[in-house]
Amino acid sequence: MKVTSSWLEGMCFVATNEQGHSVVMEGAASEGAVKRGPSPMEMLLFGVAGCSSIDVVMIAQKQRQPIKDCRATVTAKRADETPRVFTEIHIHFQVVGNGLQENAIAKAVQMSAEKYCSASIMLGKAAKVTHSFEIVEG
Repeated sequence: MKVTSSWLEGMCFVATNEQGHSVVMEGAASEGAVKRGPSPMEMLLFGVAGCSSIDVVMIAQKQRQPIKDCRATVTAKRADETPRVFTEIHIHFQVVGNGLQENAIAKAVQMSAEKYCSASIMLGKAAKVTHSFEIVEG
């Protein structure tokens, strides 16, 4: 796995992976400037949201749960002092489907948290990572 980050201007960079997929990232934009992309720290949270969501959906599908949608909302707190690492990360899943079994979705979230989501497990070495979920009928 390899990515390259290239400086555009100011505190704006574009990162590209080996397959040619790119994302713009920007640190603090100058006053009055439009920020063109998420910060690198937000990108870490994007990774946690995506990684854990993939796990929950895949596990729920293997359990034959009729899942129609899954949304992960990730909130985080950072240290006040440099380095401003994450100190707390919370991942809340909203899982939508008809007749979903609560114990099955709970198991999917637990398995992601404890075994499969490399991103949240890695960040859990530095921050307190918690999980919650709700089931929405529909």
